[in-house]
Amino acid sequence: MRFIAQEVRELMAELGFRTLNEMVGRTDILEPKAAIAHWKAKGLDLSRVLYQPDVGPEVGRYCQIPQDHGLEKSLDLGVLVDLCRGAIERGEPVKATLPIQNTDRVVGTILGNEITKRHWQGLPEDTVQLHFQGSAGQSFGAFVPKGVTLALEGDANDYLGKGLSGGKIIVYPPAAATFVPEENIIIGNVAFYGATGGEAYIRGLAGERFCVRNSGVQAVVEGVGDHACEYMTGGKAVILGTTGRNFAAGMSGGVAYVLDEARNFAQRCNPQMVDLESLSDPEEIEDLRRLITKHTEYTQSQRALQILAHWETRLPQFVKVIPRDYKRVQQILKSAIASGLSGDEALAAAFAENARDVARIGGS
Repeated sequence: MRFIAQEVRELMAELGFRTLNEMVGRTDILEPKAAIAHWKAKGLDLSRVLYQPDVGPEVGRYCQIPQDHGLEKSLDLGVLVDLCRGAIERGEPVKATLPIQNTDRVVGTILGNEITKRHWQGLPEDTVQLHFQGSAGQSFGAFVPKGVTLALEGDANDYLGKGLSGGKIIVYPPAAATFVPEENIIIGNVAFYGATGGEAYIRGLAGERFCVRNSGVQAVVEGVGDHACEYMTGGKAVILGTTGRNFAAGMSGGVAYVLDEARNFAQRCNPQMVDLESLSDPEEIEDLRRLITKHTEYTQSQRALQILAHWETRLPQFVKVIPRDYKRVQQILKSAIASGLSGDEALAAAFAENARDVARIGGS
């Protein structure tokens, strides 16, 4: 970053600028490329996009008035931080039930920040247990760290658990709800985007792009929309129902388990980087069963309960989705550990072997 900053300073000096603010809006110093040959750009006229109006110095070209985001009115600063002061400062357990509405956004994020500043590795599991009732706004539980459990009795908007960093999120319908959870959307789009760790149990359907760029969260949900597990690099996603189109596009790590009752999941999955397999490893089967059992305990899911009650007939309906390169590295790692190498040594050996494979492919 220092090298980049130095180069930026040199380029600015060449152009006659001392500050970045001076450069904002100065389209007059841009020079168009000559003799553009590409058919998409040839003859393109950007003059109207780059037009610079004749205005005086009283018109600001850059942000000069600080924005008021109203953070002091947020649920975190208004209630949660004070409520959880004992956990933040001394690691003491906290348990509470609170109402929530869809204007309450990023609930838990500022609280999580306060915890992380004092407890870098997070807190013991379930130190903070907050039970919300109502409809959550965008980014409920974003970036929540280890030790914080957020249970939502209701529904949530988009970006649930974005960047989840070790915490636990549970969502289920109110007890008085008359709809069938596994047939209705209960959380919005792009849930657990970029999440790095933690657990999630969702009784109901998720919108589109579920677990996009997930790199560590273990999530159970009862159905998803299009583009689920897109660009996923780690973690586990258990789908106890149908999926939308383009499942696993660009998925390079992690694993997904999809209950394919209709036997048509292969048509909905993007096969470019992943393989579809049945489950045979006893350890893996037990791990899947453990996650579904926890889903039942946390959400009282009748869907999960029914699957567990008929486990022997349901298990063959699960399809394992695993990226090919990720599987190869896992196999190399397992072999290296079996040969007596330590965890770090085995990991280094796995990466080295994978690099050799890539080199061989490139050479051919």
